[in-house]
Amino acid sequence: MLLWASLLVLAPVSGQIAAPKPVISLHPPWTVVFKGETVTLTCHVPHLRAAEYITWHLSYFGKDLLHKTPGNTLKVHDSGRFRCQTKDSPPSDSVRLIFSSDWLILQAPHTVFEGDTLVLRCQVKGRQKLITVKYSWNGKVISVSNQGQDLLIPQASLNNSGHYQCIGFLERDHYVYKSSTRIIKIQELFPYPKLQVTPSQPTEGSSVNLSCQTQLPLERSDTLLYFTFFRDRGVMLSDWSRSPELQITTIWREDSGSYWCTAATAIPSIQKHSLPLQVHVQGVPVSGVLLETQPQGGQALAGEPLVLVCSVAEGTGDIAFSWHREDTGEHVGRKQQRSQRAELEIPAVGGSHMGRYYCTADNGHGLARSGALNVTVTGLMTPAALRKGTRAPWPSPGAHASSSLSGTPGNRSGLIAAGATGGLLSILLLAVALWMYHQHQRKSGGRFLENTTRSTPTIGPGEAPHSGCPALVELQQLYGNGYLEEENLAYSEIRIIQLGQEEAASTSRTSLENKHTSVIYSAVKTQLPEDSAGEVRSQDEDAIENYENVQFA
Repeated sequence: MLLWASLLVLAPVSGQIAAPKPVISLHPPWTVVFKGETVTLTCHVPHLRAAEYITWHLSYFGKDLLHKTPGNTLKVHDSGRFRCQTKDSPPSDSVRLIFSSDWLILQAPHTVFEGDTLVLRCQVKGRQKLITVKYSWNGKVISVSNQGQDLLIPQASLNNSGHYQCIGFLERDHYVYKSSTRIIKIQELFPYPKLQVTPSQPTEGSSVNLSCQTQLPLERSDTLLYFTFFRDRGVMLSDWSRSPELQITTIWREDSGSYWCTAATAIPSIQKHSLPLQVHVQGVPVSGVLLETQPQGGQALAGEPLVLVCSVAEGTGDIAFSWHREDTGEHVGRKQQRSQRAELEIPAVGGSHMGRYYCTADNGHGLARSGALNVTVTGLMTPAALRKGTRAPWPSPGAHASSSLSGTPGNRSGLIAAGATGGLLSILLLAVALWMYHQHQRKSGGRFLENTTRSTPTIGPGEAPHSGCPALVELQQLYGNGYLEEENLAYSEIRIIQLGQEEAASTSRTSLENKHTSVIYSAVKTQLPEDSAGEVRSQDEDAIENYENVQFA
């Protein structure tokens, strides 16, 4: 028996809820019987109340009659067409019954759906025994039986529809009987599904709903259907499911293609495919390109990271982001990703990163550019700042200065500098002459330097050396530096003035004329460019650092 209780689906009609169409079943199930037999019709209606009457529509020999029954059954003895309905339902489909007076009849069910077992029975009046039965389909014998058995066609398909007839041989007289030809039509269990896509023209990044639409007949409404969805060359988008719906949460341009669905029953297995439906996913061009920085405002601290953030207000799919320098025309970076925002990091910014930047975005529908953003870097050590405190101005031609050091840095004063007025050539010649003189003095005064300490006692003007001091002389160290701003050259000289004990007591420290002096160091230095750490060093810096009492103003 069918599960008629599954006919609970109601459809709105003109704002009201209408009952589904009733269904008639037969017992016995044959639509052709012998005269004198009885067939019981049952009108299946969901939620039928016990006290409710059923209206039967009877068609006999071209006449239409109405008959009401307190229940849902009707016993029939005459040929005709029959329908039933309730007070609130539409009429059912009609059922045709034939009460035959032939000797041999071919019996078949009222409805046969694909997947059902088709049962055909060849019957003789008076229930006599047939010794041989032949069944033909469209004039061709398809079965011969010596047992007079029924013909069973399991899992009938639409191809089994056609004209059927049976031929029987009676056991008593071996007479041949033929039944009337019956047209049997195998009904479709469910129509081929139709795929519906919503929206029909989706845009990238949006969701899409796929619906595999088909419908079971009321007589088979309890049949279980399963669904699955495909794209292009059999790519399965979902497993088999009872749901005829599938949602694609995010669809992209590469998902464009041909889609279809399949509906199937489990037992028996009947599968039907929908027609393919072409789905074209539309992309949204990029727009509203914006360049920002982290920290904000394009201001960064030297040595700290700077992030250039390029974003778009609209745009779908894979977006290619590019960063550029507007002032130099330099291309500084590129990224491609499925996002409306991309970042480019400069790990440690310096002065070379200052300038005007902009970014572009392109997703294949046209390139869009942002406005320019000025990037500034603070906290940089400029060359002037690096030289401050370690470099003195070049003296004017003829200028002369002196300074004396006697042991402690606090007493250091004065400067003796020789200016070069002949340009670079004169300075180089002077440097060579001083170097040769320095070499000569080192050879003649080397032993004296070995016995002299770098930090001598401080002796004030007019004072004699302390008693017990083995030193009989005073050493005064004179230094002087000269710079040429335009050429980044410096000349340095260190002298030692030797005084006797008496001379040391009577000689003024500021009067250095006619004293014996020795040059112990002289050099011409070139300022080197900033190294990677931002420091400025000269060629002879290491040599200068070997002398404790040597300073640069």
